[in-house]
Amino acid sequence: MKTTLSLKPTEAQKNWVLIDAEGLVLGRLAVVIANRLRGKHKPQFTPHVDCGDAVIVVNARKVRVTGKKAEQSLFHYHTGYAGGIKSRSIGQRLDSAHPERVIEKAVERMITRGPLQRQQMRHLYVYADQEHPHGGQQPAALDVGAMNAKNRRV
Repeated sequence: MKTTLSLKPTEAQKNWVLIDAEGLVLGRLAVVIANRLRGKHKPQFTPHVDCGDAVIVVNARKVRVTGKKAEQSLFHYHTGYAGGIKSRSIGQRLDSAHPERVIEKAVERMITRGPLQRQQMRHLYVYADQEHPHGGQQPAALDVGAMNAKNRRV
């Protein structure tokens, strides 16, 4: 008799993955990161358990978008004051002081909402430049650009 195994939270194996975002397309990168955070690449994937890997993304400032999305795609936010709706394009956000928020938002919107999403998003570490403080975890490098030719834009 075959049974489906359901992974318990204590049985989950968490690995560390390092992704260099330089020259990668934003949406395609976000899909790979979201699948790694959820654990969908593992054979023992369980939908209600945080069984994904911890993901480190470096060079977030150098991520690319295709077409005219850098100028035309807008992020809307509200300041909290009356009439305080503001908009900034992806290009403006990538040139700002916190370009890592573009990748964080793209990944956050690809993971199912709820308490499990918040738990999985805690395992995403995005840095604007090459340096990161997670060398002690010995992350394995993942070459997203080599997975598919469409993942890389120069």
